[in-house]
Formats: sequence, structure tokens, C-alpha cells
Amino acid sequence: MTLIHTTVLLDEAVHALAIKPNGIYVDCTFGRGGHSRLILSKLGPDGRLIAFDKDPMAIAEAATINDPRFTIVHEGFVNLQKELNLRGIEYVDGVLMDLGVSSPQLDDASRGFSFRFDAPLDMRMDTTRGMTAAEWLNLADEKDIAEVVKDYGEERFAKQVAAAIVASRTGEPICTTGQLSQIVATAVRSREPGQNPATRTFQAIRIYINRELEELALTLPQALQMLNQGGRFSVIAFHSLEDRIVKRFLQDAAQGDKLPSRLPVRAADIAEPPVKIIGKPIRASEKEVDENPRARSAILRTAERTGIAL
Repeated sequence: MTLIHTTVLLDEAVHALAIKPNGIYVDCTFGRGGHSRLILSKLGPDGRLIAFDKDPMAIAEAATINDPRFTIVHEGFVNLQKELNLRGIEYVDGVLMDLGVSSPQLDDASRGFSFRFDAPLDMRMDTTRGMTAAEWLNLADEKDIAEVVKDYGEERFAKQVAAAIVASRTGEPICTTGQLSQIVATAVRSREPGQNPATRTFQAIRIYINRELEELALTLPQALQMLNQGGRFSVIAFHSLEDRIVKRFLQDAAQGDKLPSRLPVRAADIAEPPVKIIGKPIRASEKEVDENPRARSAILRTAERTGIAL
């Protein structure tokens, strides 16, 4: 089966990077290469693009790009600074992050991300390592399951969902997406219009299994530290938990050092904040949402490094 992927905010995200033909750029989530290919088209012969991805399918897709300016790294973006340094790169001119799960991952039943298919309950971005969602659900304490579903899924019925999971697994292990979806449906007493009752629970477990929010929080300072003066940093988030982390980080960086009130310091002596926020957040157009409903929650934020790289 051919899995079609429509890159969200493609032109807007790459435009926000203000590509320099001979610059060095990073695509933190290659996916199926939409952003990477557009960046490459704007680079000159001495430009360079390094892309990261955990997903073996994304790595296979990246192998189809035959371009000496392009490098693919089979690692999560949490290893950004380490992997770039290993390749002799200290600073870059732009970093792009496209967060969350991609359409091909959701649409591939074998990956276990979606309740639309009855398939093995995997949910790992990188299928070569780590614990699957099924393994975790069959081992975790009820309290831990409830905390994950509440914190990462913002599910009102998190305690009930956790209790139902633990009760069900005493009879037989939970191994498929279909099993989990049915269990959650018995515990969620009301649902949002048009939303499957398992939506929030599936999101929560996926985020937990892949450490998505923790890795995002660890990567943002790395990206900022590696930017050259004038370098751009653009992030596309798809839900409130991601966007909240990005928004607060950029706002704090744009404020610079917080000095005590009434401290007698001249404005000229106050260090310039390391970042300035570029424009307002950008959302997908109505046309893009009509063509790709998954774009409806996307939000793009961009910042620029104002001072000399650290």
C-alpha cells in the first residue's frame, strides 16, 4: 500500500528559515522528506542539510535522495548537538522541527498508532528499539497509566481508563489496537462530537512511549545554542502540550536575563536577549485544511538568533 503524506505548512515553514544558499540547515524530523526537499532546492552548491528521524521507514525514504549536500541521521532530535558535533558541525543557520506523528505512521496499520485498524499495539517511532505500547500497558501500575493518560492525553476519565485496562489485562494480555480501543470505550462515559473515545488515550500512550515532550524540552536549548547569529529556528506543533512548551521556551529566550526590580542598571548595559520572535504564529490556511484535515491544529512559530552563537 502506498501511504500518501502531505507536508503541513510546507512553504511557510521553509520560508520562515530565510534560507541562505551556502548555509547549513537541520530538518529535525525528515518524515517523508517534504521540508527537506524544499530546503535542498533553495541551497547552493556549498549548502548543507542534515536531517534526523527515528523511523526506519523515513530513513529508507531518505536513502532515495542522491545529493552530496544531504545527510540523514537515524537518531531522534534529542541527540542533535552530539550528532552534529560528530560530523564537525558547531553552528548552523537554521533548524526546523515538525513535531508529532506523520500521516504515513497513522495510516500504516502495522505501526499501531491508530484505533482505525486492528493491529499490533506498537506505537514506537523507532521500531528497532525500546518498549512497545503493549509491553508497557501489560506491565505498568494502574496509577502510572492513569497519570500518563491524564497528563499527556488530558483525558477527564483517566482513572477509569486505567482501571479498565488493568482489569482487562488480568484476563488476557492487551496486544492490539482493537482491544485497547474497546477497553477505553467502556471507560469514557462521554465523548467530544466527532471524536472517537480512544483518541486522547492513544495520543497519551504514543507521547509517553516515544518520550515526545521530554525530548522536545531537551532539544529546544540545543537548537538555540547551535544557531549562528541571524540563524532561524522554526517549529510546527500539532497539539497544545507541544505548543505550550515551544511558546514558553521562545518567550523566555526572547526576554533575556530577568533582573531584580528597581535594580539601577542602564538600558545600554542590559544584555540583548539571545532570541527575537519573528512575526505572529502561523496556522494552516482554510484551503490547506480542506485538502488535509490533519493540518487544522498545526501552528508554526519562528525565532531568530540575535547575538553571536554561544
